[in-house]
Amino acid sequence: MTQYATTQYPTKAASAVTVNAPGRLHLGFLDPGASLGRRFGSLGLVIDGISTTLEMRLASGHHPVNGNDSNESNGDHYAAPPYASEELPRLRAHMEALKRLSGRREPLDVRLRHVLPVHAGLGSGTQLALCAGHAFARLHRLELDATQLALALARGARSGVGVAGFEQGGLILDGGPRSATELPPVLSRLPFPDEWRVLLVLDDARSGLSGPAERKAMAALPPFPQELAAHACHLALMQILPAAAEHDFAPFARGVSELQERIGRYFAPSQGGIYTSAAVARVLDWIGARHRAGIGQSSWGPTGFAIMASHDEAANAVAAARAAGVVGPTLRLEIVKGRNAGATIIHAPGNA
Repeated sequence: MTQYATTQYPTKAASAVTVNAPGRLHLGFLDPGASLGRRFGSLGLVIDGISTTLEMRLASGHHPVNGNDSNESNGDHYAAPPYASEELPRLRAHMEALKRLSGRREPLDVRLRHVLPVHAGLGSGTQLALCAGHAFARLHRLELDATQLALALARGARSGVGVAGFEQGGLILDGGPRSATELPPVLSRLPFPDEWRVLLVLDDARSGLSGPAERKAMAALPPFPQELAAHACHLALMQILPAAAEHDFAPFARGVSELQERIGRYFAPSQGGIYTSAAVARVLDWIGARHRAGIGQSSWGPTGFAIMASHDEAANAVAAARAAGVVGPTLRLEIVKGRNAGATIIHAPGNA
């Protein structure tokens, strides 16, 4: 088994390809209303500890595995753990798009080993698409990069953080898309300080907006004030990114919290408040009042986060919140690191 960076290709054909793509936090749009003519602009962070893992090989016979397993009429086989079964229709659609794009129609065996929580604000849709696209390209020795694959699979229309994060990880700022056929350019990519930690607050009982509901919600929002866009850009460029570059936690945390609070209030009419989940809000409000942390919600949620200066501080915050009884029964709290590398791609060598 050989592991490659996302930009490298094997010299020989592979018998199987496994792609593992990390999740990401979307820390906020800078100008979703295009007050100067260009929409969105995103700040995001790639995180370790949770990911989507997909394995693909040419089908040479059907070997069932635990979980949902489907024998398609075109000869393709799909498998996934039971909790990931809702991702199979989307995966099939990606595979059909890739076959149309490439003209390659060999039957495939495609297995989801793990998936990011779906519609939770962690980038599950983009990472699934890029896992499928990269595995397909590597298996067939097609030199397609993440940008080409994202455009082919209709990802990255608003934020470029997921695509850039797949390629290189880190703390990423993009400039928003110029058109519907171009991905947002990456303006800055910084390594996230190794000692800092991210406390994820996940609510398994709620889902964030996606698809038609997300587009409808975006269309219904009032004009985004230019003053707010200017302040968001100033926070990102003159506080959050410099503080991350200098490993200066306090201004970083203040900047993230303020950006999240301002943007959250703008999106509140579409998601029922600054946070999609009242249970997540309760935990984060409690932690924010007692600990120095960068507090917010990733994308439409319901996943919330508290970025803290060390693992010990995050662990102490979790223990205190549980002892105070503010962690609801539907919540999961996980402490993870930022990830300064992109997806991993492993090839099992073939004979060609």
